[in-house]
Amino acid sequence: MKQVYFLIAILITGILSGCGKGGDRGEVVGAPSRSVRSEVPYGMAYIPSGTFLMGQTDQDITFAQIAQTKQVTIPAFFMDATETSNSQYRQFVNWVRDSIAITSYLNDPKYYVGANAKTPNANPTGKKYINWNYVKKYPIWNSRATKGKVNPNAAKLQSMMYQGDDRVFDRDEIDVRLLKYNYQKVDLRSAANYKNDKTKKRSDFILRDTVPVYPDTLVWLSDFSYAANEPMVQGYFSHPSFKDYPVVGVNWRQARAFTVWRTRYNEAYKNSIHQAKRADYELPTEEEFEYAARGGRIGTDYPWGGPYIKNAKGCLLANFKPGRGNYSDDGGTYTVKVKSYFPNDYGLYNMAGNVAEWTSSAYDPSASTFVNDLAPTFNYEAKKSDPEVMKRKVVRGGSWKDIGYFLQNSSRTYEYQDTAKSYIGFRCVTHFLGRDLRDTR
Repeated sequence: MKQVYFLIAILITGILSGCGKGGDRGEVVGAPSRSVRSEVPYGMAYIPSGTFLMGQTDQDITFAQIAQTKQVTIPAFFMDATETSNSQYRQFVNWVRDSIAITSYLNDPKYYVGANAKTPNANPTGKKYINWNYVKKYPIWNSRATKGKVNPNAAKLQSMMYQGDDRVFDRDEIDVRLLKYNYQKVDLRSAANYKNDKTKKRSDFILRDTVPVYPDTLVWLSDFSYAANEPMVQGYFSHPSFKDYPVVGVNWRQARAFTVWRTRYNEAYKNSIHQAKRADYELPTEEEFEYAARGGRIGTDYPWGGPYIKNAKGCLLANFKPGRGNYSDDGGTYTVKVKSYFPNDYGLYNMAGNVAEWTSSAYDPSASTFVNDLAPTFNYEAKKSDPEVMKRKVVRGGSWKDIGYFLQNSSRTYEYQDTAKSYIGFRCVTHFLGRDLRDTR
């Protein structure tokens, strides 16, 4: 009988030890980790891994004989289905605006984490973090709690407005020169290049940049001599009618700053629900852009196939400069909405035309000859002291002001990273962590 009780006791002990914490019974079962939810990020399309011939097709008689093609393989990734819109970029601008207003002008403890908590020591680290849920509930610029009354924050925020002779009709307008985003980003390529250098510290590979975030709206005039584009200057970014149009007037550094902010914005939400974060948002490499633009088609000139820029009914398939300058013939005199025309076979809109797009790649005319054939790209982090030739970034896709040649999948050009144009925008990618979604093994 004692033996029976002894066996029962051992059994109960084993069950309890297996159910409690540390119930691995001394076996290696792997470190605990956050849950991972398989999802396609909002507004993005899944681009499966694959290989393609990068460069001009044989039909391009002018360049096919002198430009090299190269077979490259691209891992799976997600890409924005559309160009970044004015509305999406304005969310970034507003976030920067509110952050500066709260930290530098209001200095009101109600807008920080823990200030409105019922439990003490809600923020034990002592660091101040903005409580964005509270900001959404009580907007600092037009608080619903004081509707019909004077905004209690108005006096403190007055310093963010244009002052003195910079005011027009004594209107309160935010001085957009104040809107700057400060961020840090690890330069992994430099870290890899110097990994055996004992004189280097981690801080040597952290990029720090402070970027004015408001778009240059004057590009609509500075890009064109003797053109009456004042209405576009006044309304393109700020008027609600243009909210679904692609943002322009954004230089390469501003586009990269947006990707960093978008990464942090999503990461904050993932942390709040205890889920693993996504891979960082980034600008696509030029190889990723061309691969995605082709939509899985082989040897085609344009995202919709080709070689023609009209369909069987004679309708133009993108927003560009038809003929000798009939800008309106394709349905848009300037830009059009980001979801215009038909998407390509990957579900991507306007991979040719509308606005040309920044990529993360540095420009070198012969880059295809020395980059790898697996996930290739040529990157260079230009310093302020570098000559202008080192600050060239690849631009892809062609724009509303370009002729049809620049809409080709293989066509590449460049612009300087500190330059903003009325015909250049961007879209983001985030890389796929895990097996290919097509892999059912």
